Amino acid sequence: MTQCCINPSILSADFVNLEAELKRISNADAVHVDVMDNHFVPNLTIGLPVVQRIQAVSPVPLDAHLMIADADRWAPGFADAGLASVTFHAEASIAPIKLARELRNRGAKAGMALRPSTPVEPYLDMMSELDMLLIMTVEPGFGGQAFLDVTLPKIRRARAAIDGSGIGVAIQVDGGITEETITRAAEAGANVFVAGSAVYGAEDPGAAIDRLREAGSRSLRNATAE
Repeated sequence: MTQCCINPSILSADFVNLEAELKRISNADAVHVDVMDNHFVPNLTIGLPVVQRIQAVSPVPLDAHLMIADADRWAPGFADAGLASVTFHAEASIAPIKLARELRNRGAKAGMALRPSTPVEPYLDMMSELDMLLIMTVEPGFGGQAFLDVTLPKIRRARAAIDGSGIGVAIQVDGGITEETITRAAEAGANVFVAGSAVYGAEDPGAAIDRLREAGSRSLRNATAE
């Protein structure tokens, strides 16, 4: 497990110039698109029609993070839009295994997200149904928050369980990722990193992505060598 993926969040981008903002991160592994409905989280961002347009012009694959209520109903539509990856929240799904299978059947990788306080243990038996587990390292809803170190033990437990089972599930972390915090998250076992402010707050977002990828990759190599 040495591949480090950087998925910048357009939540920190200039929404008036999204196409230009996407071109500034063309060296990213994917673009992280936060969809919020002002019900599951206290914020409202964009919906499926805007995501469809982003999908049409993005130079890199789309990784949607659905912070929405009633995920079982709405998530499949994002897979139908051709997105590479669709992540729903476990707390917003009544039938997460069924939903994960439906996303895969519609051509998208299936991801499931957990809030910082949601334990991973109840979901370990369904890891084979997923392509990615997203462990939130801030409370979902707003960008620019500080990384919660309290989530590191959960990342370690998830990585140990996934590696022990032999299934190839990526662990993504989202929230407060910087060149400093990415090292701690990678050492704990994460290998896909969502960064908003650290990328779009930099003078050169492309260079910021390269620095994050280098820092994350170095920590992943060190963790693997131990």
